Amino acid sequence: MLSDFQKYSKDDLERAIDSSVVACLHAERNRRIIKKRLIDGITVKELAKEFNLSIQSIEKILTKNNDIIIRQLGQ
Repeated sequence: MLSDFQKYSKDDLERAIDSSVVACLHAERNRRIIKKRLIDGITVKELAKEFNLSIQSIEKILTKNNDIIIRQLGQ
């Protein structure tokens, strides 16, 4: 998944993430998780520890928003 986003600039990724993250109760937390993963390259395991979530929860957040962000980047 991470390799899908390496061709984009940091600014492009940030704009896409900010405008695309699925609105939910934890939208801001999810934006931070996605940015740390896609822009900073933080591992899923490290994110789980930092945000006190399970690895499965982090993966779900990333997967749920992956296609949305890709579509936003393609526009």
